[in-house]
Amino acid sequence: MAAVPASLKLVQPYFKVAKEYEKRDPVVAYYCRLYAVQKGIKTDSKSKEGKSFLFQQMDLLEKCKKEFGHEEAITSEIMGQTYMDEKATQLFLWADTEDRAARFNRNVVKSFYTASLLYDTLAQFGEPSEEAVQRQKYSKWKATYINKCLKDGTAPVPGPPGGDDAAGLGDEFGFSDMQAPPPSHPSSGESGHPPDPHQTGYPFSNQPPAQPPSYHQPSVPAATHQPAPPEPHPSTSDTGSSSGITSEDLDKAQKCCRYAQSALQYEDVKTAVDNLQKALAILQPH
Repeated sequence: MAAVPASLKLVQPYFKVAKEYEKRDPVVAYYCRLYAVQKGIKTDSKSKEGKSFLFQQMDLLEKCKKEFGHEEAITSEIMGQTYMDEKATQLFLWADTEDRAARFNRNVVKSFYTASLLYDTLAQFGEPSEEAVQRQKYSKWKATYINKCLKDGTAPVPGPPGGDDAAGLGDEFGFSDMQAPPPSHPSSGESGHPPDPHQTGYPFSNQPPAQPPSYHQPSVPAATHQPAPPEPHPSTSDTGSSSGITSEDLDKAQKCCRYAQSALQYEDVKTAVDNLQKALAILQPH
């Protein structure tokens, strides 16, 4: 990747994540790059260096869309939002589990930091959930705090509370002086590496369920606590759906419901409700 111009330094971490994930997870790379380009245009689209760099990144986005046009998470914003939320949450829960067990190392710092960046990218899909906002802030602070403790040779204190931000962390730690940890598939008793980015679903089946910080489990109104996905009712005189819903929309809704079911297995009610609401949003127009 060409050097990011100084005028685009604020979005440099997202471009670096995109580059890092290009081969490991093209969907994550695509949305990190797209978010960085959108922010970059607002930051500097006038200087020669800025325009040239952003045009290069736009070309990479188009190339990715052509190469991975079969990936529903790229062609559908709803599925893309769900996918990115899952990836951020997987990294967050792994790092949070390690942190609470007082297993501190640079992989934990990087996982918290990358999770904070992935949560940032959710803004391109609309207003992020309160839970995502809180986890982003906490991840950013935790990455800064643990990294400082490791540098100073002091023992970090596990768990909350949070504090200052992570300005400059990308230069000091995140992606400038550290290679990405190799993919790992630990057994249920191992936890030395962050989740494998190739793993799909929510969350990793080979990771023990983690107890997320209590402050980011917002209460859910009773009315939305138990949504049930509507089932299509085929017409007796028509082999297709009487509502005219497409098989593509049905497939998207079914995937959201599967994500919700997986989330409930880990008692993550908020994620389950979010995915069921996405399924309803797909089905209700029909």
